[in-house]
Amino acid sequence: MAKYMVTGSTGNFGGLALYYLSKKVAKSDIIGLARSEDKAKKLRDQGFDVRIGDYTNYESLVNAFRGVDRLLFVSSTTSGEISRQIQHENVVDAAKEAGVKFIGYTSLIKADTSQSPLATDHVFTENLIKESGLNYAILRNSWYLENEKNIIDAALNIGKFVYSAGEGKVAWALRREYAEAAANALSSDEDYDQIFELAGDSATYADLVAALANASDGKFEILSLEPADHKRFLINNDVPEGFADYLVELHQGMKNSMLDSDSNDLKELLGRDLIPLSDAVAEIL
Repeated sequence: MAKYMVTGSTGNFGGLALYYLSKKVAKSDIIGLARSEDKAKKLRDQGFDVRIGDYTNYESLVNAFRGVDRLLFVSSTTSGEISRQIQHENVVDAAKEAGVKFIGYTSLIKADTSQSPLATDHVFTENLIKESGLNYAILRNSWYLENEKNIIDAALNIGKFVYSAGEGKVAWALRREYAEAAANALSSDEDYDQIFELAGDSATYADLVAALANASDGKFEILSLEPADHKRFLINNDVPEGFADYLVELHQGMKNSMLDSDSNDLKELLGRDLIPLSDAVAEIL
């Protein structure tokens, strides 16, 4: 029987992927990866085998990956003293040395053409995987709907839904839908050697406001602002200037459909339709 491992298994995405994987294969064939014994305890209490490994420690990864056939590599965060690219290179090289046969990697939608500052590290990692000789599924995720929780909470608090993405479209889906798709790819018998553009149904922020109104029975004033006005609004509402700049830049990318796609790959990996936007918004409220 194949052995499956999910990295980042104590995090939000990895924990969900581990859960959905356990619906597909026996728990005895699943291994989680955690950075410390403290983090591993909760999963062990749930009956999962957990190994200790850190993306910044190459030898720990080689030891953790031994005996693993199919690895779900959840990308690291951008924070930390050691760069994301070095961490990701450690993971790919360790997987190869340990004899892993297949790697699924959580990347970014349209990574090779995206103007997002996040794209560079993902393209670097995708190329490492392609050149590694391992079979792979590159899982390019679009935007988690949960990433909009702050703007939704603010709208609920002040009755105003504020954005500067204009009529740009975003392919939102729930984090759990992306995680289930990743688990399905990992548990498949397919070797793939394929890039999946994983995206929800295209929608604008105006559509998101309508979904929020439906899910909350509320009414919201829509403020579709120019970037400078959006930044000013954020700062006047106690958002730090650096983060305000990030949000406005993100919305300009969304205005240019940076996080949109007409791909059906997510639905095909899930084997079902996606959760409608209103229902998805109600779920995260």
